[in-house]
Formats: sequence, structure tokens, C-alpha cells
Amino acid sequence: MQVPKKTGNSKLVKKLNKEEVLQQVVLHGQISRADISKQTQLSRPCVSALVDEMIQEGLLQEVGMGDSKGGRKPILLEYNYQAYAIAGAIFEGSTLDMAIANMKGEFLARYRKRLAQPANGETVIEDLAAGLDRLLRESGIPRERLLGMGVGLQGVTQRGSGTVSFSPSTGWMGSPIQQTIEARLGLPVIIDNDVNMMTLGEYVRGAGVGHTNVVYMYVGTGIGAGIILDGQFYRGSREAAGEIGFMMIGPVHNRPNGASGVFETHYSIPGIQEQAKGFLSDLQEGSSVIEELIRHAKQHAEAKELLADVYRHWAYGMANIISILNPEILILSGEMVHVDGEGVKQIHEWLREWVPEVPNLEKASLGERAGLIGAVHSVLEAFPFTRLLDKE
Repeated sequence: MQVPKKTGNSKLVKKLNKEEVLQQVVLHGQISRADISKQTQLSRPCVSALVDEMIQEGLLQEVGMGDSKGGRKPILLEYNYQAYAIAGAIFEGSTLDMAIANMKGEFLARYRKRLAQPANGETVIEDLAAGLDRLLRESGIPRERLLGMGVGLQGVTQRGSGTVSFSPSTGWMGSPIQQTIEARLGLPVIIDNDVNMMTLGEYVRGAGVGHTNVVYMYVGTGIGAGIILDGQFYRGSREAAGEIGFMMIGPVHNRPNGASGVFETHYSIPGIQEQAKGFLSDLQEGSSVIEELIRHAKQHAEAKELLADVYRHWAYGMANIISILNPEILILSGEMVHVDGEGVKQIHEWLREWVPEVPNLEKASLGERAGLIGAVHSVLEAFPFTRLLDKE
């Protein structure tokens, strides 16, 4: 690789040279000083001086000996993925899930809390701050080594302005929530919709790996979707793409300002529980309503009828999505991961009847970790490795 000669301010030249060294180490995983010199066209003494400085700064570490090419075995270098850390947080329903991860995205500590209901925007931010303090204590990471936090929020997030334009559950509508969280935590924050964070997690580490056109469909306290087309998130003109809970699927009702959409009113977890309360009155908190319906359907006609109705209406939503977006893969997540093999087969048969091209239907593979993995990855995307040099 031919690298143009650097001229100008000596500090800038040094920083640019360090960026090249760091890029080569991250790109190769493990590499010797001599090979860095070959790849960057920087002199060996220059590379050695820069590497020694970056080892002192904690960015690089020596990890053993490489294969000899005729002389002494070279010492291999590796990026120190423990040098800095990233936090992630997901608000889903009445739960706050948080984690701290290293620069590989590997979790170092996790924290989960049930939030007081009804949710209040100010107390939720205090819960976030308290959770971060606890994670820092448990992981032993100094706060100054924390690069930032990715936060997944319910509602329509406006990433450009750092606001949430629609979130009835918290009252954050139109408020500068990103700026408020950054001021409280004292670090950079990336906000996005919670389902988008889950989608990103499955895309980079789970069922979506290897695909470029992905739709992630989530059923929880609401119903939403994350959309990736040609390897890029599709968010829409006002970042409200994927709000499929507002599809007109199910009995139409007059929606008061700030209320849920038709689809999620009837076929989210709370909606299904409301329909099943006559025979699932003993449903335990945290248990799966679909698993309970499957169990009751073996003996009760009413449960069997409701289960089929839920599957059919979920399939209506899938058919709408498939007809418009034609994804390679449709990832079923949230409560849908509890659909048994017979249910998946029935949904697939309906889709084959209704739409011309049926994508692969795959259950989400990361479980509750998907959102946190996505939140952490969102910070890694926004904070390139070379920017770590600005931290020193």
C-alpha cells in the first residue's frame, strides 16, 4: 500500500501516523512492527517509537512471538480491547437492561431492573445513572475509560436532533432526551428506537449475519419492526419506519391521542393477555403467554381458537411487510420465539398462499441480549478506533 508522505505540523503528522499503525493492528488482529512498517511505508524506527508510545498509553499490547521469516522471531502486537469500555441500555416495557462491554463488544457486567410504573421520564434517567454507577463498580472500569453509551428507547427517536417525537409511556415527546442523558451521565450518548437496537444486534451477531435485506419483527409490550435494506437501516423520512403496531390489523377502534395502534392493541403481549384473561387468569409475571396458550389449547377450545387467531393476525402483519419490502429473511422475536414448530409451519403455509415470494422465517437467536449488543455496536460504529487517539 502506497501512503502519501506526510508534511506539515509535527503533532498532526504524528497523530496521522499513529492512526495508520492502529488501523493496521486492528485490521490484522496480530501483527509485528516490521509488517506494520511494510504496510504503512513508515520507517522501522518511526513505527517502533509510535508502538512503544501506544503501549504506554494502553492502546496496544505485546502478545507473544510470531513465525520467523529467516531471522529472530518477531514480537506480535494486538489492540488492547480492554483499554476502553462501552455501555449499552435498553428500555423495553417496564424493564431497564444495561451492560458494560469491552471494545470487542464482549459484556463485562450486566444489570437489569424493573421500573416503577407508570414510567416517569426524570426517574427513568435517574435509574439509568444509578445502573451505570453499579456497572462501573462491578466491572472495575474507571469512568474516564468509558467512551459512550448506546440507549434504546421506546417510541419514535429522532437521532439527528436527539429527541423522541412519540413516546406516550415516558412523556419524552419532543424533549431533548439525548442531551439530557448526556448531561446527567457525563458521556456521549447514541439514542435509537429499542427495536432498531435489537435489529442491529441480530444483524451483526445473530440470525441476520450474512444477509443484506432483513426485517426484524418484535412482539412485546408493543409491536415493531427494524428494517435493513441493502445493508443499511431504513428509517423513513421522519425516522418512523417500522412502526408496524399501527397497521390496521384487528378490530378498529378510536385511538385517543398518544394511544397504541390497532395491531399492537390487540396482538401485543398485553393485548393477547386481555383476550385470554377468561382462562389465563393465573398467568405468572415473566411467563410466556404463547407458551401458556399452546399448553391450554390441548384441552380448551377457547384457547385453541385464540392461539390460531393470534398466529393468523401476526401472519397478516408479515404478509404486509413482505409484500412491500421483499426481505431475504424475516426474524421473529420477542413473544414470537415461543411459537412452536406447528405454529411456524402454519404461518409459513399462510404466507405461501398470500404472497408471491416468502423469505426465510428465522427465530431470533440472541434472546434478551440482542438489544444490548445492538446498543454497544451503535457506539462502536459511531466511535472509530482511530478516535481513541484523541482520548490520550
